Amino acid sequence: MKMDYINNYIEKNLSEKRKRHIYAVKDTALKLASLYGVDLEKAEIAALFHDMFREISLHEMNEYVKQFNLGSKYLNNRNLAHGKVAAVIMTKDYGITDEDILNAVSYHTTGRLNMSQLEKIIYLADAIEPNREYPGVEELRKAAFVNLDQACILSLSRTIDYVKSQNLFLDEDTVEARDYLKRLKI
Repeated sequence: MKMDYINNYIEKNLSEKRKRHIYAVKDTALKLASLYGVDLEKAEIAALFHDMFREISLHEMNEYVKQFNLGSKYLNNRNLAHGKVAAVIMTKDYGITDEDILNAVSYHTTGRLNMSQLEKIIYLADAIEPNREYPGVEELRKAAFVNLDQACILSLSRTIDYVKSQNLFLDEDTVEARDYLKRLKI
């Protein structure tokens, strides 16, 4: 997998804001991967791909959701669908078959039951990259570099609380991910 090909796609197809975010997620993921002994190349590939399809039109996203049989819960939901679409395209168009990388991209928004270290890193890097500004992000940034599981529990719990408070669709993967990690800590 040539990184320059991925970077060229990002440079040509994404907004400046999205590029800044993706590269910041990559840098954060690489720091976390180094700290937790996770393959740096896998972390870089997953971080670069995680939002590559975040800016496509809702119509195009819905077409991919239908074409790839991803399920109706992803229709009209770019936030949940973009990682799933990216994971399928990574396999179809880029020949990436590493399940850990594909899962890290597919579940970077929601988390999931029994996440790998790479999945946790991409999930958290997306949430804590330096351009992110929201209440509690500093606490989450610190936690990510101390205990990956505790940081995931904190982030997942906050996501659940936020989504419920906004009366939005809560993906069951997020609740299952948090509850699984909490059970491990008991």
